[in-house]
Amino acid sequence: MAEILEVLMIICFGASWPFNVIKSYKARTSKGKSLWFLCLIILGYIAGIASKFMNEAYMADISTKWYVLFFYFLNLIMVTADLILYFRNKSIDRRNEK
Repeated sequence: MAEILEVLMIICFGASWPFNVIKSYKARTSKGKSLWFLCLIILGYIAGIASKFMNEAYMADISTKWYVLFFYFLNLIMVTADLILYFRNKSIDRRNEK
């Protein structure tokens, strides 16, 4: 039951990332974005993934609990995509200022 609640938390938290990535792509500006926020979120997902790999009880049942890690990795990919777009948009901002 704990894993299901954890997945529900990750899904709820991660549901906004695809919309955020699309918004960042269309906006073509980094204004209003926080590099530190994105980096902290990425660090949090990496810590969550590492905690799963270090948990012996979890790893013993990985064949039936793989979905928890799947959602951690999916959210990490989305936030990383937003981070990449941040740098793209920052570059666009610099070009537009010239």
